Amino acid sequence: MFSFQYGTAKIEYKLIRSKRKNISISVEPNSKVRVKAPINLSDDEVLEVVKGKSRWITQKLFEIREIETRRYRRDYVNGETFTYLGRRYSLQLIDDESIKELEVKLYRGKLYVTTPTRDEAIIRTAIVGWYKEKAKEKIPERVAYYEKFFLEKRGDIIVKEQKKRWASCTKDGTLMFNWKDIIAPANILDYIIVHEMCHLRYMNHSKEFWEMLVRVLPDYERRKEWLKNNGIKLEV
Repeated sequence: MFSFQYGTAKIEYKLIRSKRKNISISVEPNSKVRVKAPINLSDDEVLEVVKGKSRWITQKLFEIREIETRRYRRDYVNGETFTYLGRRYSLQLIDDESIKELEVKLYRGKLYVTTPTRDEAIIRTAIVGWYKEKAKEKIPERVAYYEKFFLEKRGDIIVKEQKKRWASCTKDGTLMFNWKDIIAPANILDYIIVHEMCHLRYMNHSKEFWEMLVRVLPDYERRKEWLKNNGIKLEV
């Protein structure tokens, strides 16, 4: 673990070396900073690059702490906002003691939850279940749309809970997606999907991989940057 002082803050980061050309910096949940760097760069050279991103790192750490604090304060009451495909919807609870299972739907700009209870955990479970179902509907649709750009055959599409990844592609072509991807704007969801579909041919992030990605999504860098800066906000 490496560290340096930035103003009154101490920034710690884990350094991971690999056969790559550039340095990448990511700030992950639990306030972990990871730096991936080429093998041939010295620790001091890496440190100088990381220091140059000090302001961005501290801002992301602040956002993470703020989001994690707010996450535990969610009350699941009328008026709270939830995001689906980048658009925000106001929660509207409808009490109905005659039903056994909660019903969740979008209607005229609001997220309606018909419920026999005001138990926060039960309401959250129902909303998460709704997101998962929407992800299972929408993601295969977008995969099917982009299949015309690829000669490689894919495997199954799996939507599940993933704590550290937005998506992944296995060696047998199975595409696995985090259900939280559906919270992101549609163009960001497409970036996540196309990124993994490029792995059907290249199981790495080689020059050829990025060349393939840019042919399908010429503005992928802008979308990638959005996900890097805002991914921590994709929470329910």
